[in-house]
Amino acid sequence: MSKAEQILAALGGDDNIDDLEACVPRLLVEVVEPSRGDEAALKAAGAVGVVQQGTSVQVVVGPEADTLVEDIEDLR
Repeated sequence: MSKAEQILAALGGDDNIDDLEACVPRLLVEVVEPSRGDEAALKAAGAVGVVQQGTSVQVVVGPEADTLVEDIEDLR
């Protein structure tokens, strides 16, 4: 499974994402249901950190943020 696939799954799947964008070094994600996210799985996929507040999730991934957003969008 690719890193993008792992991150998408750890965010609760495609139907749980309202918005996704990159702001290097982070993925900025608006999710439908925050409880569907899996912080441990995000870190296992290579995230350095995860910050969640309400339905907003920031996944710290470093300089590959733009590429990961493109890869995740291709999976959606």
